[in-house]
Amino acid sequence: MRAVAVVLCAWSVLAPDLVVAQRDQPLPFSAADADHFAQKLSRIVLNAETLPPGDRGRARTIVTEPEVNAYLRYRAQAQLPAGVIEPYVQAVGGGRVVGVATVDLDAVRESQKRGWLDPMRLLRGRLPVNATGILHARDGVAQFELESASAGGVPIPKSLLQELVAYYSRTPAHPEGLGLDAPFELPAGIREISVE
Repeated sequence: MRAVAVVLCAWSVLAPDLVVAQRDQPLPFSAADADHFAQKLSRIVLNAETLPPGDRGRARTIVTEPEVNAYLRYRAQAQLPAGVIEPYVQAVGGGRVVGVATVDLDAVRESQKRGWLDPMRLLRGRLPVNATGILHARDGVAQFELESASAGGVPIPKSLLQELVAYYSRTPAHPEGLGLDAPFELPAGIREISVE
C-alpha cells in the first residue's frame, strides 16, 4: 500500500478511466473531500476484487483535485514515506500534472557517502520539491514524462530527482525504489487515467 501512496503522492490518483478535473491554481480542500475520495477508491477496489476481469466494464470515475489532495493530507499520511510531508498534486490538463511535497533532503544526502562534486551535498534541510510532467496512462500501464523539477525553487537535474524518488519509494519488494520514468502497472484493474 505504501507504493500506491507514493505513486498517488507523486503523480496521480487511482480510478478506472479516471478523469481529474482541470484546475489552474491549487485549491483548498477539507476532510469531507477526503471522505469522498475514500468512498470512490473503495468502490474501485471492491470492483477489482469481486468482478472477473471481463465483467468489469468501463467505469468512469471523476476525481477532483481537492479530493485527491484531501485524501493525501487526511487519509494517506500513514502510507507516505517518513520525510515526505504536505504533498499536493495539481492537474494542469492535457495529461500534465504538477506534484510538490516538502522533502527531508538530509535523510537522502546522509544515506550514502558523497563526493565533492555530488550535487546532493548542497541540498540540506526540508525543502519543497516540485516536479512537472505528463502522465501517460493507458491499457493498465502508466509512465511519467518529466518536464522540469526544482528544490526550494532552484532547478534540479532529472538525476537528482530520480535519487529522491528512489530513496523515498524503497520497499522490501523494491529495495532500489521506483524509477522516475519507468512504466508501472496501474493497481485495482485501472485501465486509464486522464488528466483534464
